[in-house]
Amino acid sequence: MQNSRQPKPGDRFFRPRRIKQFRLRRVLGIPAVFSAGYGNVGSSIYYALGIVALVAMGATPVALGIAGVLFIFTALTYAEGTAALPEAGGSASFARHGFNDLAGFIAGWALMLSYIVTISISAFTIPPYLGFFWEPFKDSAIIGTLASVAIVFFLMTLNVIGIKETSFVNISAAVLDLATQISLVVIGFILLFNPTVIIRRIVDNWPAPENLIIGIALAAIAYTGIETMSQMAEETKQPQKRVPRALVMMIVAVLVIFAGISLVSLSAMTPQELASDWSRDPVAGIAANLPLVLLQDVLKPLIAILAGTILLIATNAGLIGISRLAFSLGNHRLVPPALSRIHPRFKTPYISIILFSVIAILILLPGFFEADVFKNMGALYAVGSLLAFMFAHASIISLRIRRPELPRPFKLGGNIKIKGRELPISALLGICALALIWIIILITQPYSRWVGLGWMVLGIIIYYIYRKRENLPLTHTPKDQEKNKKSDTPL
Repeated sequence: MQNSRQPKPGDRFFRPRRIKQFRLRRVLGIPAVFSAGYGNVGSSIYYALGIVALVAMGATPVALGIAGVLFIFTALTYAEGTAALPEAGGSASFARHGFNDLAGFIAGWALMLSYIVTISISAFTIPPYLGFFWEPFKDSAIIGTLASVAIVFFLMTLNVIGIKETSFVNISAAVLDLATQISLVVIGFILLFNPTVIIRRIVDNWPAPENLIIGIALAAIAYTGIETMSQMAEETKQPQKRVPRALVMMIVAVLVIFAGISLVSLSAMTPQELASDWSRDPVAGIAANLPLVLLQDVLKPLIAILAGTILLIATNAGLIGISRLAFSLGNHRLVPPALSRIHPRFKTPYISIILFSVIAILILLPGFFEADVFKNMGALYAVGSLLAFMFAHASIISLRIRRPELPRPFKLGGNIKIKGRELPISALLGICALALIWIIILITQPYSRWVGLGWMVLGIIIYYIYRKRENLPLTHTPKDQEKNKKSDTPL
């Protein structure tokens, strides 16, 4: 019996285009996931210390410590979200499932901004470390910035052609990096650590409350590996168990290393020295201030080579991460398909790689003539990353309310019950704290305010035009899409 209702002129039907879904191979284990995450966080230690000191001064260890608590909250949120939704996309995926497509796009677009700035900052801090071998890399703004631009351009070319990094390289670099950082902390505590000196330098150089809050926001740049690990869920064997374990391992490693390095740095140099002479290469500053010349002779070239290598890998990882994110967003029709278009010969998402590399280079260009470019890049990173982290927390809370039946192999403890729903306290505290810091950054930092909000407005315009052109609703949810697929029959 045919349906008696016939379509009338003006009737509109939403029939999503059937798109072949590409799935990534699940081949990674805990060491590979941990090394990828720590590769990013381990690289950030080579510049995060200095960028925080630019505004937090003596309170640099305090800012990093408070940011570390927020990092724990955020990492645990990502552990629950990734275990429940083991797919590429990170906070964008959480927001899409927890709310709708529009929320998923906003989170993903904010995450793109943080990836782009991570590429810029990592490339910007390679030349100062290599200044050990040729001083103009560190002393000349023109030569240093030119070298940074060349690094991004070089990696862009490699990624378009399709040169791949391997898990073995990542794991080896992460192990060597972790061993060097632990050795530096141990040596620093033995030869430099002086509680009296540290306390005096903290008290005498305590910043204004506004600068302390900005310092906490900038310290978020130290914890860039969370998204990287979540993005790899779709390539991980048993991601429901292994990604959360890798995240917990990274929490412990990161907090121990950052606490040790920040305390040793204030024993080795004053906050003024850290924020000026060694702001872009603070770990090199620790090595240069060791009391034993023999140790200096060994550690200074080692750190120069290791930092340059790790930061180069981190810059490349940023390019790989953003192309993977663009591909994920394109698969779910949150961005125009051009951003996930594959090169016919090299089989790489060449348009997104070239586009975002060019934007990263544009962010670097003020380095030729502007003194505050380093701090501005850090604040701009905070605008994107904190917004993405807020969406992650909000999405986990929303999923607890809207989809309590969703299997959660890793579930946050410390919950409060509201109308029969268990809401994680860490996520509630995390979103409130991050929202406050984000607002203060926008109010006090003109560069990050206009560039960051301009980026978000541009993205929403692109999203609106694309979805309207494709006759897609702006706020469709994954559940709605599944229902439409089941009811969609050929005319």
